[in-house]
Amino acid sequence: MGMLDGKAAVVAGGTSGIGAGIAALFIAEGARTVIASPFVEEGEALAAKLGAKARFIKTDVTEEAEVAALVAGAVDAFGRLDVMVNNAGIAGRFGGIADLDLAQYERTLAVVLKGVVLGTKHAAAAMLRQGCGSIINTGSVAGSRAGYGPYDYSAAKAAVIHFTRCVAMELGEKGVRANSISPGGIVTPIFAKALRLPPEQVGQTYAPLERMLAKWHPIPRAGRPQDIAQAALFLASDASSFVNGHDLLVDGGLIAGRSWAAQRAATEELMQALRPRAP
Repeated sequence: MGMLDGKAAVVAGGTSGIGAGIAALFIAEGARTVIASPFVEEGEALAAKLGAKARFIKTDVTEEAEVAALVAGAVDAFGRLDVMVNNAGIAGRFGGIADLDLAQYERTLAVVLKGVVLGTKHAAAAMLRQGCGSIINTGSVAGSRAGYGPYDYSAAKAAVIHFTRCVAMELGEKGVRANSISPGGIVTPIFAKALRLPPEQVGQTYAPLERMLAKWHPIPRAGRPQDIAQAALFLASDASSFVNGHDLLVDGGLIAGRSWAAQRAATEELMQALRPRAP
């Protein structure tokens, strides 16, 4: 038996990277799953690949009518909605505050924050009618610590994490849980786009990117979409029935502190500097 047998789910931003990994694992664990994305060709191909339990609904998460139709479509297809994963995102743009592009900033907030708010709003309405459900929003270490993402992306993710906590206080009393997942450095197309890699390399397993991300984490490897998918599976399942208002870090220990190796290297450098020098 799968951990999600009998459940119905929606994964927004589900056609690549983390979202695609979550959708595939949910289906493997028994959930009937709607994949939502504005990218029709990719979405239809992924749904066909994942089999009879998968469906695709074209959705722009910044448009409330489309998000409402997405949730209604899932309920019409499956009779209920047990899990809503609000994962749609864009990379934002690196640069100094004096050079901030306001149009890009507003676009990032529309997808990363407004999309979560709309997905949560309409999923909550469906879940409250049935008295149960799990809403999972994708945060980021950039939403908890400075220096891990562009201004627009980091601000939006910080808002997602706190919005999720606030919603959890209301919905938890009524049987609906809301939690977020904050990934560390995960090898995905969005990360590649943020670093402005050549288009032919975006969406591929890019070895230099993996090597760079491996240096970030006390667990010395890059994160992978399946790492986040496993966390989402836990939050979607009944195994997490007492988890609410939590931001689950899946970051290899990234923001816990300085790695042991880095600490030892810095200590040794300091000791070398303090040793008396021979006359």
